[in-house]
Amino acid sequence: MARSYKKKRDRNAAGAILAKGLRVLTVRARPGHPSQGLLQAGKTVFACALGRGGISAGKREGDGATPLASMRILTGYFRGDQFAAGRRTRLAMASIGPDLGWCEVPDDRNYNRPVKIPYGASHERMRRDDRLYDACLVLDWNIAPRRRGRGSAIFFHLARPGFTPTEGCVAVTARTMARLLPLLSDRTVVRVVR
Repeated sequence: MARSYKKKRDRNAAGAILAKGLRVLTVRARPGHPSQGLLQAGKTVFACALGRGGISAGKREGDGATPLASMRILTGYFRGDQFAAGRRTRLAMASIGPDLGWCEVPDDRNYNRPVKIPYGASHERMRRDDRLYDACLVLDWNIAPRRRGRGSAIFFHLARPGFTPTEGCVAVTARTMARLLPLLSDRTVVRVVR
């Protein structure tokens, strides 16, 4: 009898999360592994990759650190030909075309903004051969206001096998991303803590 009640209660809680969406994803470093993390979504915990520089309160361009911050999910990008689950979300998601880039030069007027390739300043190509950005959510780190050198392209995206370090982003498996996307909105905050 108690087990039946617990299952029903868990189903009701899951239904409430699905209806309201997730407000907070809490990320912390995995003990003893500063470039790997644990991402808590409701009562469920998933493995994730963090920046090669671990978590830092003093994030700088090129340091490879994941910012110690609360960052709202703004929007996202996905490869429809590789990650169909990118359509199943409340987020505004745009398709990644071959000409989509992200500027990473602090002195450029489009620093930490999407740009059209070819682009004169150094930029990251969003349509990647390694498929890390097949689903890529933009976090509001250093977006408004933008400060030179405080870091660019801090995303929530797909992880490499073995959760090898990112350049400062938070990354999860494609399966985890597909599970989370229907629960995320532009009100969801990714909170990186110590």
